Amino acid sequence: MTELTSLQNHFLIAMPSMEDPYFSRSLTYICEHNDQGAMGLVINQPSNMTLQQLLEQTDKDAKVAEDRAEQIILAGGPVSQERGFVLHNSQGSWASSLALTSEITVTTSKDILTAIGNKTGPENAIIALGYAGWTAGQLEKEMQENSWLTVEADETIMFHTPIHQRWQAAVNKLGIDVWQLGPEIGHA
Repeated sequence: MTELTSLQNHFLIAMPSMEDPYFSRSLTYICEHNDQGAMGLVINQPSNMTLQQLLEQTDKDAKVAEDRAEQIILAGGPVSQERGFVLHNSQGSWASSLALTSEITVTTSKDILTAIGNKTGPENAIIALGYAGWTAGQLEKEMQENSWLTVEADETIMFHTPIHQRWQAAVNKLGIDVWQLGPEIGHA
């Protein structure tokens, strides 16, 4: 058996042949990957909720800056869709945060939502409901089946590229024409 190579701080790019409707043309940021499994957040699937609507449910007294009220909340994955995750640049101190890299943190406490809404939180933040999870060996198996491509995460794509352009931007980072790849690529 080969040694596990962690995909933490990488993007999973769904192959065009991905048939799962939730992950079709998805771009997932891998927060954790070890011999027990993997956890990530889909960063290009908008939900039908805005920051204003989310804050109305979590903190009725929160004041939301006009230019933040319509920020789209993302569908972070099919697991625990009632749980919120904020992927952000590492600034500030929040109740439940985990530094993923020296530049990227994930926070699960609602205090950060109010701060983002009133512009005292991190400048760059993705808010997602739910996450994508894989059991031990599951992600590796899916990669062998050519469901995913990987590339090192890029903060420009994550935080500064429009949601609907993130998948293509990650593909472009690979320097290939993904539409010319077949589902059997890499198999002799």
